[in-house]
Amino acid sequence: MRKLRNYLFIPVLAGILVLTAAWSGPAAFAKKPGSSEYDLILLQNVPQSKVEIGAGKLQLEALHVYKDGHFTKPAGNQKWTSANRGVASVDQNGVVTMTGKTGSSVVQVSEGRLSDKIIVSAKPDKSGGKKHGKPSVRYEVKKMNGKRYDLIPNAIRNMTLEEKVGQMLMPDFRTMDGKDVTELTPKIEALVKKYHLGGVILFRENVVTTEQTARLVADYQKTSEKYGMLMSIDQEGGIVTRLQSGTDMPGNMALGAARSEELAHHVGQAIGEELHALGINMNFAPTFDVNNNPDNPVIGVRSFSEDPQLTAALGVAYTNGLQGTGTSGTAKHFPGHGDTAVDSHLGLPEVPYDKERLMKVELYPFQKAMEAGVDAIMTAHVTFPKIDGTTVVSQKDGTEINVPATLSHKVLTELIRDEMGYDGVITTDALNMKAIADHFGPVDSVIRAVQAGTDLVLMPVGLESVADGLLEAVKSGEISESRIESSVERILALKLKRGIVKEEEPAPIHEVIANAERTVGSAEHKQVEREVAEKSVTLLKNENVLPLQAADSDKIAVIGSSYIDDLYAAVKKNHANTVLIKNAEPLTDTELAQLADVSAIIVGTTTSTVAGRAPSHPQMKMVNELIGAVDVPVIAVGVRNPYDIMAYPDVDAYLAQYSFRTASFDATASILFGKESPQGKLPVTIPNPVGGTLYSFGHGLSYNN
Repeated sequence: MRKLRNYLFIPVLAGILVLTAAWSGPAAFAKKPGSSEYDLILLQNVPQSKVEIGAGKLQLEALHVYKDGHFTKPAGNQKWTSANRGVASVDQNGVVTMTGKTGSSVVQVSEGRLSDKIIVSAKPDKSGGKKHGKPSVRYEVKKMNGKRYDLIPNAIRNMTLEEKVGQMLMPDFRTMDGKDVTELTPKIEALVKKYHLGGVILFRENVVTTEQTARLVADYQKTSEKYGMLMSIDQEGGIVTRLQSGTDMPGNMALGAARSEELAHHVGQAIGEELHALGINMNFAPTFDVNNNPDNPVIGVRSFSEDPQLTAALGVAYTNGLQGTGTSGTAKHFPGHGDTAVDSHLGLPEVPYDKERLMKVELYPFQKAMEAGVDAIMTAHVTFPKIDGTTVVSQKDGTEINVPATLSHKVLTELIRDEMGYDGVITTDALNMKAIADHFGPVDSVIRAVQAGTDLVLMPVGLESVADGLLEAVKSGEISESRIESSVERILALKLKRGIVKEEEPAPIHEVIANAERTVGSAEHKQVEREVAEKSVTLLKNENVLPLQAADSDKIAVIGSSYIDDLYAAVKKNHANTVLIKNAEPLTDTELAQLADVSAIIVGTTTSTVAGRAPSHPQMKMVNELIGAVDVPVIAVGVRNPYDIMAYPDVDAYLAQYSFRTASFDATASILFGKESPQGKLPVTIPNPVGGTLYSFGHGLSYNN
């Protein structure tokens, strides 16, 4: 009977295909009053679009494709039908709901005499067992084929050179005329239109409240004339968190300490949901840098780990969570910024290793990110002389310097494209950083980056001069137009993949705001934040002083400077008889006298540089002075970097919390008083100042050992 059913199914499906064959023929264009002719197609039939039936549902979207090459999302006046509602139904918003029964259905969208279709099917999943007593099913989508779906080549053929160049430009409008940009001004609107900008990056100054951010992003999209804009941001979590109203995730190194791919996925998903609700469609996160240099001044806790395998696993999990929401992720900073001792915001770092070492360490996580389908790769302003030994003369001082990865054809094209097989979008890091700005002119750096193979030019210095410079470089033959077009093709492919398309009638802003306010900073996301914090805080040392067994009458002192109010507030929630001494300098006699009747001292230190954690630094001198001056336990908390204990190894107990976010302080306080047992494991090695190892990778105590 099974074979008979299969044979019966074939003519039924064939009949459906015959009846609908006319729909996939040559594009039939209609005339819309006051506009060009257009065709009606389904976005999901475009080869670059991503189609998945999740939880038995599929959102289909119609497109108007105009003869001049551009395409838009139309107003919702289309008719949707399903040929086999026993298998799948479709509502008038294009939402397909699978019934769970096996079979296929043709889902059609029509508008007047225009129409398009797609086939959805449910097949028995022999590997899936049974669900509610019935065999599991797997869903498939069959796209239609034909020239009418070749949107990108058609768009590029009809673009002006200025429009092509504009797609590659992503400036920031952080401030203007001395004010933070929190709303779209006529001046910015004019720049978006004049230069046909393909995207904009937002910063903390731009995203103050949920309502304001949603309005700003929506206004940018309205301003775009033909194509949807990439609205990007650096929402990594931890110390790089832009949304002022969003959930403050503890950051990547906290995830490294928690050792959970599931948690990393949840973090990426929560961040993606918040950005997506606001209309922000591209996140320059996560960092795939392997932080194996304790002296690194720019990556540090932005990295998951010093271990390439752990970094790759957590980074891919985070990326999958992020991109599963429809928000593009970015693996940065290729080929790896983790083993540097110079901040590329301030200077030009170098990584001296050969390719064999780089492939095992620095490049390993990026290769895994590429294989997992990360949407974009961001390059680092770091030199890798063993990959590209090309030298140029610095405009800063006339010396010879190696070409940084961002401007290197050997890195961007020969390594990323040819050797590692990546075909997604490549973006520069910010071109206003001193590693680039000091040594290369604003226009020269952009031309070099494009020649090297970059697709997105991020934060160029001087929008007008850079746009004009790129145009002139193409017209003079310095850059071929085909080189520009290959980047535009990848950018448009990304936009179609993520449904970033100009809307003829955007959703009412009050609906967008209401959804954003339900999503951004939601209770579910705050729970993820708490869980990461609780599972990441790491107990490195405990001379039998933790957990604190303090009676109500016992006084506890909290001492420090940076973020010490937050640590104090968290401790005081757990023990009311707590006092605060704000000081990073050597303690005065008066302050020491305040400690005469305390039962324990909790001291917080916050560092981001090698100089900050030196024993000679006033903050560290104060901690060591305390250790020698009092007879009660001194418990230190490394608020940001776990390396702080290198400056005061004789402290009685030490906790690394990796983050100055509220949830991390609350988790630390709960651990201090035994309400939670520490679970974190060091994601990095803590070196001994004289060259050995103070605490090894993976070290972490609990109250059960």
